Amino acid sequence: MRGVRRLGLAVLMATVGLAPATAAHAASKPSSQDRQFLTQIHQVNLSEISDGKMAQQKAVNQQVKDLGARFVTEHTNLDKKVKDTASSVNVKLPDSPNAEQKRVENELKGLSGNEFDQRWVAAELAGHLQAIQQTQTEVDQGSEASVKELAREALPVLESHRDALLELARQLGVQVPSPSGTAGPTGTGSPAPTGTGSPGPTGTETAPGPTGTATAPGPPGS
Repeated sequence: MRGVRRLGLAVLMATVGLAPATAAHAASKPSSQDRQFLTQIHQVNLSEISDGKMAQQKAVNQQVKDLGARFVTEHTNLDKKVKDTASSVNVKLPDSPNAEQKRVENELKGLSGNEFDQRWVAAELAGHLQAIQQTQTEVDQGSEASVKELAREALPVLESHRDALLELARQLGVQVPSPSGTAGPTGTGSPAPTGTGSPGPTGTETAPGPTGTATAPGPPGS
């Protein structure tokens, strides 16, 4: 009888001991913001890997080719972390870019020469600007610790890509605002197409550049 009582007490203690762990697990369940970010950043990676490979094949400017190769490597590495994090919090990821990213990719496939280089830079800049915004939102508003940490790790990668694209935009004559705030071409060549991507929250996407801010057409999705 005494053994039965001890067994019952042990079971009770084990049950009580599990309660905090169960509560902690429930508290770490990813929010809709966390899930949305994981989906968005994964599709950004898929799009950038595909577009990076295209730049390596089609670009005439060697810097565009080199940046495309860098995107393939760094977005592949980032996406491995995204997939590992998504798996750990039971979030199922899509297996392809979103509709707008596919549309921009198809548009780029139809271009060549300098026109391709300029449009590629404009599209990639717009995409990275939006990705940075989405990532910062996760840092500020996310609830699952591992997803927020992923966003913090992704942010400097995306920002370094943005900075490289801003420099290429100036070299290739892709439109950026002048110091007075009016958009106009800089560098050589004609301004890049204004693009056909969907507009950002305010119609355009902007980000700080070395000499002011840079504006690009609406993002190719994500």
